[in-house]
Amino acid sequence: MDEATPSKPSHQIRPTKKQRELLNYISEFIAEHGYSPSYREIMNGLGYNSVATVALHVSSLIKRGQLIKRDRSARSLEVVGVNPGKSVLLTNEVTPNQEKWLIDKVEHLFREAEQSALPQQTEVDNLFVLIGALKVLGLEAAAQSYLPRLKALKAKLS
Repeated sequence: MDEATPSKPSHQIRPTKKQRELLNYISEFIAEHGYSPSYREIMNGLGYNSVATVALHVSSLIKRGQLIKRDRSARSLEVVGVNPGKSVLLTNEVTPNQEKWLIDKVEHLFREAEQSALPQQTEVDNLFVLIGALKVLGLEAAAQSYLPRLKALKAKLS
């Protein structure tokens, strides 16, 4: 190798198109589910014909330093350079899984407040904020469906 072409560390080598698709798939899967995909899920998600193909790509990315497999156990893949504690929003679109989780969470908080003999002002205030968040996220119908219950809770405070 001559001096005009210095070698790059392996983690700075740009991934191929297929490798980039794999890295993106893993990152998005982790962001949506909270854990990494299995090789079979990767195979199905990316339309590969065998788990061996996935294993080859994963192994290559591990060698290049763009992917880490913790403890050599299942569902332990991590994309290097992605902060797992901080998910990056690529879109403001809410997935069906996210919508279901959010509605379940709001429903749970409503039930808690409604079962209370006298709901706390902070509980009602938090529910107002959540209804506003539903609207901002484009879940207008869900937000509208909670308004009568929210008004009833507010009336209990008076």
